[in-house]
Formats: sequence, structure tokens, C-alpha cells
Amino acid sequence: MTSEMTSEMLAVSLETPETLLKSWQGHRRLTRKTIEAFPEEKLFEFSLGGMRTYGHMVLEMIGMTGPVVEGVLSGMWTTFNSGKVATKKEVLALWDEQTMLLQERFPKIPEARFWAMDKAFGQWEMPGIVMIRYAIDNEIHHRGEGYVYLRVLGIEPPAFYDRN
Repeated sequence: MTSEMTSEMLAVSLETPETLLKSWQGHRRLTRKTIEAFPEEKLFEFSLGGMRTYGHMVLEMIGMTGPVVEGVLSGMWTTFNSGKVATKKEVLALWDEQTMLLQERFPKIPEARFWAMDKAFGQWEMPGIVMIRYAIDNEIHHRGEGYVYLRVLGIEPPAFYDRN
């Protein structure tokens, strides 16, 4: 290590696959609480400023989790089809299914696959760790949009730091 090491390099060197999975699962628990707080009748109906409904954003997040983990694990980048989902109960069931898949499959990713270059979903050439970070950042971003929607609807969102 040199004194020129950046804080970003240090953060990467301190993170392990186990701590990354723990952090991602914490974000997923918080996002699940956000979905739970959303009124059933507004999940696929309410939007602001031309943005998608929170239900559609959540389906995007659901559709990324398993395929990203499987893609980094195996190099096979397939899309997820949620089928016709119309209720909060169905959304939460899919959320839980993908969360369980994350818990089961993520620990099986060989360390070298985190750094292997792949063309994720046939579009983006990047190392697996970058695609994982993208999926996590995407979830955080959309959860923030969900917080705005909840506040506009007069509902207090879950505390942003409560990842238990």
C-alpha cells in the first residue's frame, strides 16, 4: 500500500463478499418496509412528474436481483419475467423469492467472478462487482423515489437507517 491509495480503493479492499451481501440484504429489508408502507390501491396507480409508479419501479428492482447474482456467478445474463403482477401481496412474494435467491446464490460466487469482465445483459461491459453495485445503487435510488411518493401521500416512510 502506498500513501497515494484513494479512499475508494481502501473501501474496496475492506469490503468482503460477506459484508457486501449483508449490506445488500439490509437495503432489501428496508426497501421491503417501503413496499409494505405503500397503499395497495396506489402501488400501481400513483405517480408524479411523469415518473413510473412505485410498483413498476419495484418490479424493476425485483427483476435485477436474481439475474445480476446469477450473471456474476455464472456469466449467464438472463432477464427475469415477473409475469402479471397486480397486488402488493404478489409483489412482496416476488420480493421475498428474489431475496432468498440472493441469500442462497451470492455466497457461491467465486472471488474471481467479482472482477471478471462480462457483457451484462448483452449491454454493459463491466466487472461483476460493478454490476452488483449498480443493482444496489438502483435499489437505493428507487427506494428514495418511493419515499417521495409516500410523503406526498401523507405517509411517513420507514427510517432510512433501519435496515433490520
